[in-house]
Amino acid sequence: MSVIQYPRKFSLIVGSTGVPNLFPQAGVTVPPQIFPLQAAALEFSAFRVVFKVTRGDFQAPNTADIRIYNLADATVNKIENEFTDVAIQAGYEGNYGLIFNGTIKQIRKGKVDQKDSYVDITAADGDEAYNYSSISLSLPAGTQPATAVEAFIASMASRGITEGYSPAFSKNGCVRGRVYYGMTRDELRNFSLNNDCAWSIQNGQLTLIPLTSYIPGAVPVLSPTTGLIGVPEQIQNGISMRTLLNPAIRIGTRVKLDSSVTVNRYRYGLDQLSQGSNALLSTSIKTNADGLYYVMIANQSGDTRGEEWYTDLTCLSVDATVPVSLAQQQEVAGADSIRLY
Repeated sequence: MSVIQYPRKFSLIVGSTGVPNLFPQAGVTVPPQIFPLQAAALEFSAFRVVFKVTRGDFQAPNTADIRIYNLADATVNKIENEFTDVAIQAGYEGNYGLIFNGTIKQIRKGKVDQKDSYVDITAADGDEAYNYSSISLSLPAGTQPATAVEAFIASMASRGITEGYSPAFSKNGCVRGRVYYGMTRDELRNFSLNNDCAWSIQNGQLTLIPLTSYIPGAVPVLSPTTGLIGVPEQIQNGISMRTLLNPAIRIGTRVKLDSSVTVNRYRYGLDQLSQGSNALLSTSIKTNADGLYYVMIANQSGDTRGEEWYTDLTCLSVDATVPVSLAQQQEVAGADSIRLY
């Protein structure tokens, strides 16, 4: 059943909490009137706002570029000198939720012409934890991977990072003791390589996703009647598709292309030098007969006074025919499919 995608709904909250995460649970909608520090925040849904949110399952922090038009000088000064955090909620009346939550990194003032001024905000999600968190810890032999994840979260807690999704790791503990020392991001990178998962920070939460699976949950169906725009395309990085802005589509989850939707195929090079990359691409950008795809990148963009209101996806095929027994052999307990890339 599709949701009527009208009218648009939007909220931009800029404030100060002392902790980057304005909304402790990703996806929770907090109306402005019950914002926890109402006196230290402003809400800009009544203004023209243009935004672009860049999100992916990679380690680099997610970012947001926001432009607010025609603010009073006093409001501009408050944003520039007092506020530290920003949260964006967007969608439609029947499908509305958090699409970005992070800290302000830069403020820029300017003018379009003699009538219209703007304030540009550049924000990042979890960049302080990424850039500055460190860990110094030794764990004994037999320690399970989940315990190490708890240690990583603890090392980033002072930077506002909380626990997000993580898979059911193997119950087998490490054979030898393990020392974690240095930048948390580096230790997380090594941990992820050893445990076949990808890590990222999503709305202030440390998220680990198995390389052979996905985050479980509802699967949005994409078709022209549910917001799909144009025709999906095979590109070098996966399957590219655009929909009307949909906050329900999250990094690491699945989407399903309706059976009526065609995917335009990628043109391979014919010269001899391209043959090696063609073989690799034929595996990494597979299409899926069942229409199931893993969301690797989900960029949100919009203009509250313009036409733009989109979610741009880059996805990987999900093989739904792989049995649970084989998935468990891949050391991803409880997985029911394998990501193809």
